[in-house]
Amino acid sequence: MLTRQKKSSAKLRARRCALTSVEGILFAAALFCCSLATGGYLISLLVRRVALAKISTWILAAGFMLLALNLLFAAVHWTDWSSFGSRHFLSIYAWVIAGIYLGLQLKTKTRLLGAFIAPFILLFLIAAAGQGSDRNLVPSQWQGGLTTLHLVLAIAGEALFVLASAAGAMFLIQNNLLKNKKPGPLGRLLPSLGDLDQINHFGLLWGFPLLTLGMIGGAVYAAFVWGGSWPADPKVVWSFAVWVFYGFLLHQRLAIGWKGSRMAVLSCLGLIAFLLSALGIRFCLATVHNFI
Repeated sequence: MLTRQKKSSAKLRARRCALTSVEGILFAAALFCCSLATGGYLISLLVRRVALAKISTWILAAGFMLLALNLLFAAVHWTDWSSFGSRHFLSIYAWVIAGIYLGLQLKTKTRLLGAFIAPFILLFLIAAAGQGSDRNLVPSQWQGGLTTLHLVLAIAGEALFVLASAAGAMFLIQNNLLKNKKPGPLGRLLPSLGDLDQINHFGLLWGFPLLTLGMIGGAVYAAFVWGGSWPADPKVVWSFAVWVFYGFLLHQRLAIGWKGSRMAVLSCLGLIAFLLSALGIRFCLATVHNFI
């Protein structure tokens, strides 16, 4: 009987090792595709060739599919949150940002926007690559349906903020070219100011309510975990500050009518705050959210 249990345990370990190897291969392939796509997008800006940006979009789509398979294998491999950690969640950030951008391409064809989106996708994947698959796992008290809701909605909302900020950065470049009356080949390749402003609006309009719902889910679950006394967690404090900032932007846009360069500049500032929240605080300060 004991021998059978040992054999069964050995088979299970061998199966998990095989699945882990497949995950690693898929992740490495996705990282390679995203690196190649990022380089292609940036070169397309330098040489003023939108055809290269189109090829890079297809390469990014391949990376998106490979990363989806990587996460699917992880979900099949592990049956609960207990084995999900930093590497998985940072990969999910990259995957969601890529998915939103690629979905946008089906409607707008703003290929060169990838030169501002792909580097952030690559940044999250590089950060994920530096994390072992068994590091910073989800604590047992954080496992539950509300945790899933909190993470999915928050990541989707923040990914839309990245899109809004990328459009804002491109808006500033295009606006500067037009203001100096020197659009040149680059100005003719970049999307129009109207399209970029609409993308910025779209990112804020949908990103803020998704992040709001995600934070509500996290707050409700935290009330069960910590009761009435919440810890002064840096991630919670900074995420709330980011939420307030983007809420202010959305209010000013809808109620006051802010748009154009002002919104573009503020969106870029918001992106800096988001990156500090998503990566800076996580790696530099002690937080209960060290798994994401």
